[in-house]
Amino acid sequence: MLTNILNMIHNKDYQGARAELIRLNPVDLAAQFDDLNPYEQIKIFRMLPKNEAAEVFSYFTRDTQINIIAMITDKELGEIIDELFLDDAVDLFEEMPANVVKRLLKNTDDQTRSLINQFLKYPEDSAGSIMTIEYVDLRRNMTVQQALDHIKETGIEKATVYTSYVIDEARKLIGTVSALDLLITDRSETIDKIIESNVPHVKTNADQEEAARLFDYYDLIALPVTDMEDRLVGIITVDDIVDVIQEENTEDFEKMAALLPSDKPYLETGSLFLARKRIPWLLFLMFSAMFTGGIISYFEDSLAVMPALVAFIPMLMDTGGNCGSQAATLVIRGLALGQVKMRDAIKVLLKEFQISIIVGAVLSVINIIRIYFMNSSLILAITVGLSLYVTVIIAKVTGSMLPIIAERFKLDPAIMASPVITTIVDASALLAFFSIARLLLKI
Repeated sequence: MLTNILNMIHNKDYQGARAELIRLNPVDLAAQFDDLNPYEQIKIFRMLPKNEAAEVFSYFTRDTQINIIAMITDKELGEIIDELFLDDAVDLFEEMPANVVKRLLKNTDDQTRSLINQFLKYPEDSAGSIMTIEYVDLRRNMTVQQALDHIKETGIEKATVYTSYVIDEARKLIGTVSALDLLITDRSETIDKIIESNVPHVKTNADQEEAARLFDYYDLIALPVTDMEDRLVGIITVDDIVDVIQEENTEDFEKMAALLPSDKPYLETGSLFLARKRIPWLLFLMFSAMFTGGIISYFEDSLAVMPALVAFIPMLMDTGGNCGSQAATLVIRGLALGQVKMRDAIKVLLKEFQISIIVGAVLSVINIIRIYFMNSSLILAITVGLSLYVTVIIAKVTGSMLPIIAERFKLDPAIMASPVITTIVDASALLAFFSIARLLLKI
């Protein structure tokens, strides 16, 4: 598509090129810029109308934004910043290198610069850091006609007009009014009669995950953000909260895979940077695995008496790790979605204990039968089967409780996922296995 547009520009069919560009969805257009060289990028970008250029710019990757900023004039840069929604401008300032930020600030008007600096003071990953101030505010004594006139006059500059926010003289949030209610209500009626007063909202310093939970629970398209005195200071829109959910899910997956979180896309991140992110956890897990080796060394005499026990160690450790990871994954997900609370710890423990009794019994019986027919030793089969039963119970209970314990101590439950649990369960499984073997096999 962009190849055709470049050909039009080359043939000086600027009107046709611009018409084709305007027909494209801004998100799709921005995605195609990654396939162009910087010279082609700037040629197409300069063909876009001013407001469309700002919207497309907000969807560019960080590298493309840096390329465009480097090639446009100060006047063009100032126009882009003026056209951006404030939350997109804040994101831009947060992600750019220091030398680029210096140029951005140089081309930002005093009012916008002041607002951006205010947003940058909010804690990282807080509701205040992702909100926008582009919302429609109304007063409760307005008529429906006055409200509609106000929306028509100011709505073009707002992030959303589907919901308007009613505030008092002190800017305290009173409630909301939907565009639908305004359209179907008599124009002479005051909006005080159609206000929805029970409005979910979030404080500026609240974690962005709390905002995401409110969006999910109430099926919102926008969420008001208030300061500590309940004054309305901004709103979070659904497009921003989708980004938050993606970031939080990615962070959790990285922690569950024993990786230090990174906010950069995989292909745009250097190998050395990725290696540095992986090494700390790998070192921790490597040294923690020494406990497993120590247990095996301690029971070396038992293994010398019955070497056949060695063959069952991988099966016990793998099964225990898998069982623990299953339980942990479900509990971590429940905590993230608010379906599991700290007060539910006993319920979770009992449920996973019941599950482990059933799962352990099935796996143990199958293994007793398998080992007996393969080794013709009933006592060995019972030893392994009983060890597996105990391992499954320990793994399920450990896997379900560790994320809740982490939550209790204000840690991210995701760090208690597969690698950590596997290390703990491996050691527990070996202790159970060798203890039961010594008892039943008299070694």
